[in-house]
Amino acid sequence: MALTATVHHFEIALSDVDRSVYETLDLRVARHPSESMRYLLLRTLAYCLSFEEGIAFSKGGLSSTDEPPVAVHDPTGILLAWIDVGSPSAERLHKASKAARRVALFTAAELSQLRREASSRTIHKVDEIEVWRIAGAFLDELGSKIDRNTKLEMTRNDGQLYVSVGGSTLETLLERASLVADEGAARA
Repeated sequence: MALTATVHHFEIALSDVDRSVYETLDLRVARHPSESMRYLLLRTLAYCLSFEEGIAFSKGGLSSTDEPPVAVHDPTGILLAWIDVGSPSAERLHKASKAARRVALFTAAELSQLRREASSRTIHKVDEIEVWRIAGAFLDELGSKIDRNTKLEMTRNDGQLYVSVGGSTLETLLERASLVADEGAARA
């Protein structure tokens, strides 16, 4: 018998001070049987920290390799933002940069690993890809506090991410990085 996805219900009070976004989100996020808690949390954080009109999780979930885990479309259906999670291949990032006006990547991977992969082939507008690194230890600690119905307060302020859940507040640096090892050379 095939395993089915587990649905997590998140009620999130979002205060993204850095982007002036303040929302109350009621999300139901399906966790595929092969999906780690870390990946589920990265997808959820990516959605929240990229929140804008037209944002949505992919309909195909993990099984859909032709679309991003999170995307932003305009009212006519044009893909405005491809928001990826984890450690996508250089080919996937190239495809994303050709398909969308903006590409963002939320990851817990080491930057050296991502840069090595990115340098393995040409990636369209590689220097414009937003990379947001979140510490794996933070995701693991947050994962230990998550159940199928979770209320969170999430605040981003001056590059710091604070998540309050179950009476405790976790904090981490939301590190903005580039896939290009020397950003100065990429912009020259």
